[in-house]
Amino acid sequence: MEQKKWKIVILGLILTAMGALVFSEPAYSQQCRVDTFRPVILVGHSNRRGGAQSARGRSEFLFNQKLAAALADGLRQAGFSKTVLVNFEGNVDSLEAKVRAAKAAQADIVLSIHHDSVQPRYLSKWTVNGKAYRYSDRFSGYSLFVSKKNPRFGASFALARKLGEQLRRRGLVPTLHHAEPIKGENRPLLDKKNGVYQYDGLVVLREADVPAVLIEAGVIVHRDEELDLLSEERQQATVEAVVEAVRAYCHGTPRNG
Repeated sequence: MEQKKWKIVILGLILTAMGALVFSEPAYSQQCRVDTFRPVILVGHSNRRGGAQSARGRSEFLFNQKLAAALADGLRQAGFSKTVLVNFEGNVDSLEAKVRAAKAAQADIVLSIHHDSVQPRYLSKWTVNGKAYRYSDRFSGYSLFVSKKNPRFGASFALARKLGEQLRRRGLVPTLHHAEPIKGENRPLLDKKNGVYQYDGLVVLREADVPAVLIEAGVIVHRDEELDLLSEERQQATVEAVVEAVRAYCHGTPRNG
């Protein structure tokens, strides 16, 4: 009887240990292969709808186009040969059409590339080569957006945090002005350190059926940052950060959420 009792106790301990292993198992999969993983890069805005205007009158779309192409090249060179670039020519105006294109491309992740501005109250006027433009040197830096309405919000957030970590490692800093409690902003700041916001109103993030992050690479109405964003050094730093973040995410993709 005593021997049977000890067998039951030992069996219970074994089952408890096995349960602990199951519940402590990391919620990540190590099955990603870079040659089959498919990042989709969406170029924000279009030729007809150029987005924000920089401090020197340059269309945001042109910034987005240049960086998105560099990101696609960088990912392919890193082994992500299935990377897809959507809207490089700037002919896709509809946000819904961009989402459909990402789904048609069988995306594993979606990165929507943009460049930032500020609310009108912060803009001032200056003249460049005889033309008047609007600028603000008040805010600078990158920001990252995810949607809680995305069916893969947990994975979207994980990817965004990795992006923020890699950007910071290269000396870039997030702008926090989107969290300011004013009209047009007031976005929930999910990760202040890495510059990750929640924005459920963005169609591309909300309607994508895979993890999706919108990247505001910098503030183009800031006179110094505009020039920095056009430099090879800043572009290369951003490309390296995105490649490393996607690689890290690929090898640690959350199974659920």
